[in-house]
Amino acid sequence: MNYYSLNKNAPIVDFKEAAIRGQAPDKGLYFPEYIPVIDKHLIENIEQVSNEELCFEVIRPYVGDAIPEDVLREIVAQTINFPIPLVDVEAGIQTLEMFHGNTLAFKDIGARFMSRCLGYFVKGDNRKVTVLVATSGDTGGAVADGFFGVEGVQVVILYPSGKVSMVQEKQLTTLGENIFALEVNGTFDDCQRMVKQAFSDEDLTQSLFLTSANSINVARWLPQQFFYLLAYKQWKDKVNPPVISVPSGNFGNICAGLLAMKSGIPVKHFIAACNANDVVPSFMHTREYKSKKSVATISNAMDVGDPSNFIRILEIFNHDYEALAACFSSVSISDEETKKAILDTEKNTGYLLDPHGAVGYLALKKYLQKHQNEKGFFAETAHPVKFYDVVEPVINKKIQLPDAVACIIDKEKISVRIESDFNQLKSFLMSLNS
Repeated sequence: MNYYSLNKNAPIVDFKEAAIRGQAPDKGLYFPEYIPVIDKHLIENIEQVSNEELCFEVIRPYVGDAIPEDVLREIVAQTINFPIPLVDVEAGIQTLEMFHGNTLAFKDIGARFMSRCLGYFVKGDNRKVTVLVATSGDTGGAVADGFFGVEGVQVVILYPSGKVSMVQEKQLTTLGENIFALEVNGTFDDCQRMVKQAFSDEDLTQSLFLTSANSINVARWLPQQFFYLLAYKQWKDKVNPPVISVPSGNFGNICAGLLAMKSGIPVKHFIAACNANDVVPSFMHTREYKSKKSVATISNAMDVGDPSNFIRILEIFNHDYEALAACFSSVSISDEETKKAILDTEKNTGYLLDPHGAVGYLALKKYLQKHQNEKGFFAETAHPVKFYDVVEPVINKKIQLPDAVACIIDKEKISVRIESDFNQLKSFLMSLNS
């Protein structure tokens, strides 16, 4: 499989080069030259096939011969070695719990797959790879965990000061060793802007072997298809495909879902569930894309004012708005609606939502109220404990700390504070190479 830049002004590359570069030289995102079609026999007999074999068969065409099959099988097995259950919430509504990995967030899948691919690619290479990533919350912890201790790789994570939860901050600032956390006085969009500037700075690109671990990287984006494959395996009504609601910030997760659907996984409709950052809901209403400055919400991992991966969604549908709108919609949910959904669901069903899952749940519920013959599931993208400071006051109860959180909660934070000034980031990065 080869990949081209969506800016159409960079050389075609293979999976290895796309994964290592992260972003094309013309600053475009990489996109596969074609979308592979999943064998119909595999879909029709999905319940009889192991999870590892299913995921291997889906990802293999994208990787091509960049990684030997036996190595790729092992990478896939290590990537999905935790449960991803489809759980009943109420009549007609289920949730896909994507948070059972080490950092209790859906991003563990992409971070695990990417870290193991890069680890394979840099073996025997004398150059040290610097992974540069901006996070609005969960990406940082997942990337830190995925790359911790990986030989030949150092990770620099930018996060907005005071705009991630305490648990998220602990996950990305307490590891040390090859993981460096930069606490930025600004927003996630500031962090993302600085990361993009770094990749276009000749001094840095000549001095450092830079790559990105945001969902712009194909090695992080593509394996998220696994969620939708494994969800369909568990979906009981194979005659009537599900409506799927995905909490969406930078749009990598739902973009992978749409790619999986285009490949042959049956889906009735996708809903991009957004918070007050409503760039895509506005686009679906007006057909005009206008980025905005992000605003802070209680579902902070979705506080993105210019979602990078939406251009990939448009590419999947050949920029045909009508084709996209036929199977995709988007809705904005307020903080007050989110809190009410958390409280009502816990009280009425016993199921505890995190703020992002609550946005996904409510978007699905609203859709099903207008399409009463359909059923679906929403993505629960993080464990509620990661946002205990939001959830506990809403339900007026304490959330029991899982072991993965209890073991870091009292650890000392190690971070470097910087302004939202690219020169400060550049100085820090250059110091790593001195």
